[in-house]
Amino acid sequence: MRSHLYTCLASLLLVLTSSCGGDGSGDKNEVFEGKVGTILFVTQVPIGGLGTVVSTFANHRGSFEAAPRGGDLMIRYPDGTLRNLTREAGFGEVGEMQTDKGIAVREPTVHWSGNRALFSMAIGAPSEQFLRPRSVWQIYEVSGLAEGEVATITKVAGQPEDFNNVSPIYGSDDAILFASDRPRNGEMHHYPLLDEYESEPSTAGIYRLDVDRGEFELIEHAPSGVFGLSVDSVGRVIFTKWDHLQRDQQADSPSVANNFEPFTYADESAAAATTTSMVGQEVYPEPRNEDDPAFDAAIEPHRFNQFFVWEVNQDGTQEETLNHVGRHEWGGSFSEGSFRDDPALAFRAPDLHRGSSIDLPDDGGAFQIRQDPTDPAWYLSTIAQEFGTGCSGVIVQMEGDPLVNPEDMRVLPLTPWTEEASIPRDTGYYRNPMRQLDGTYLAVHTDATDTLKNLGSVASPKWNYEFRIKVLVADAGRLKPGGTLTSGIERTLSWWSPDELATWSGVLWELDPVEVAPREAPPFRRLPVPDIEQALFDSAGVDPAELSQWLRDRDLALLVSRNVTSRDRNDVQQPYFLTVPGGVSSADGNAGYDVAHIQFFEADYVRGYSNLRDGRRPLSRPIHGPDLLSNEGGPEGSTVIGLDGSMAAFVPARRALSWQLVDPSFEPVVRERQWVSFAPGEIRVCASCHGINKLDHQGKPLPENPPEALVDLLTRWKAL
Repeated sequence: MRSHLYTCLASLLLVLTSSCGGDGSGDKNEVFEGKVGTILFVTQVPIGGLGTVVSTFANHRGSFEAAPRGGDLMIRYPDGTLRNLTREAGFGEVGEMQTDKGIAVREPTVHWSGNRALFSMAIGAPSEQFLRPRSVWQIYEVSGLAEGEVATITKVAGQPEDFNNVSPIYGSDDAILFASDRPRNGEMHHYPLLDEYESEPSTAGIYRLDVDRGEFELIEHAPSGVFGLSVDSVGRVIFTKWDHLQRDQQADSPSVANNFEPFTYADESAAAATTTSMVGQEVYPEPRNEDDPAFDAAIEPHRFNQFFVWEVNQDGTQEETLNHVGRHEWGGSFSEGSFRDDPALAFRAPDLHRGSSIDLPDDGGAFQIRQDPTDPAWYLSTIAQEFGTGCSGVIVQMEGDPLVNPEDMRVLPLTPWTEEASIPRDTGYYRNPMRQLDGTYLAVHTDATDTLKNLGSVASPKWNYEFRIKVLVADAGRLKPGGTLTSGIERTLSWWSPDELATWSGVLWELDPVEVAPREAPPFRRLPVPDIEQALFDSAGVDPAELSQWLRDRDLALLVSRNVTSRDRNDVQQPYFLTVPGGVSSADGNAGYDVAHIQFFEADYVRGYSNLRDGRRPLSRPIHGPDLLSNEGGPEGSTVIGLDGSMAAFVPARRALSWQLVDPSFEPVVRERQWVSFAPGEIRVCASCHGINKLDHQGKPLPENPPEALVDLLTRWKAL
């Protein structure tokens, strides 16, 4: 072990060299001379491309190719002094050659007390040519952040070992929440989990680690991954989720299938039988294109791709988009009407019912979301395109107070915004926006005006981006870079690629800034059963707590809706003139659609590839398992819709679910466009199938009818 004197001298040497190092970029990167608070951040050897630490997706891999070693956890004090915390605590290679002690670090977050922080660190690189040592991101905690203290770094006990655990944050009760690629039930034959787009490795969702007990559990399941967790002042976990609920593009036409050689398992078990036939293997949602053997000319093909803002309580309950805002209000991923011959359906909702005047892009979305500590009603975010810019773009502020109706929620640009919002050709690219308690804005910025490229080679990389933390200042109603946080932290580093010896020399990237300051811990948020449904529990003589425990013991949740025929007025892509045969109707005399059942689907890991990579991709399968109440005569995984339009069903918990309304002959009518997961024991009530923000298509507010389907379910449950 290095001596304390050695580590202190090494740290001092790095402080001195970084303070004197030039960045070669001229006046654009002059050090900001004004006051800045204490900032914790990381340095990173430049890297680009799909699946690296700065990708929009598949950025969780801890390999040395995805995150070249040589970065550190740094802290900067108001007087400009820098400390290298990882080096001070004995982590990282001191010399140029990065081998088994080389590190990469990412995503620090500060405890409510302001005196410690979490971050992820990956350790190790090849010590010889052609070696590929396995390395994963693990969560560490650092203390000793104040000036004059000595940094201590310890690995967090109880986290999943041998998996990539990233984006760690403190919960209100000091539990640790994080994203991980550990399979949802630890099934290693599913590893790596593959996303729904490129079938690239993905995280499973959000885990919660009880530090005192050393126990972890999955609280949110996301088939294509989650990114950038934070807890806001209300107690909600705010994050980016990749909404990509669509059929497998590696298998949806014969020519494509020939390239990737997909096959399908009969179930999720390790020894499940397989088939190479693609016929009938995907039934939900609609086909992606006309080459799919299941294509129907009457139905619009369905493609969906957006990184959107989501929330969930810290116990995994109440997952939904932020305040239930959606693409209808904030744009992006608009689609044609699902039935081509229905003139009532349209590509997008009228602007009349939207508070935001700009659209989020449909080939990217919102990343690195953080609440504004000076105005908690607003959230800062980077709007970036899917590929090519290292998850950087323009900075916006999003209105997200829980009391603001989604139709009124605004998105306002803070940096220059153009029609090509995520490609700021003439302003440089921004990422990791934050605001200090004193109101100062900071962000990572590069002056580059092109996509991220290696202008050198594998052996001698030369990246055109220079990500540096900069203070943002006002300029003509927008923000612009006002100077760098440091004068540039320079290193010369070498590593095995593993085939070639690579050497890079220059200014390290500065990423993931966060202010080191105490904050009040938010409440641990839980929402009660609504009064209308509580009255039905009371009249049935059922204690919701008793039913919740029964559900928790079986890894189930209860879903209730009052009237699925009532749909938000902004949703014009799918049918909204709906009738329950013999019951309630929203058709108002218009030709519409009958709906008789709601069918639920779960994301099962059953798709593999012979000519792509190991691991499994999820496909939609009707929900299945013990203790799900049957719907005799209905489609698999369904429940009947009551004459009042209500439904109630037991569904699997900790499993991404989606659903569709079907007619009496089981033909799909309305399909959900996103995956949502539920917590064990959760009793979730949605007034309508596509929750109403203000009014439905009939001009009516949220349904308030006592759901008859819940009465029926409680009666059946008591008889079990």
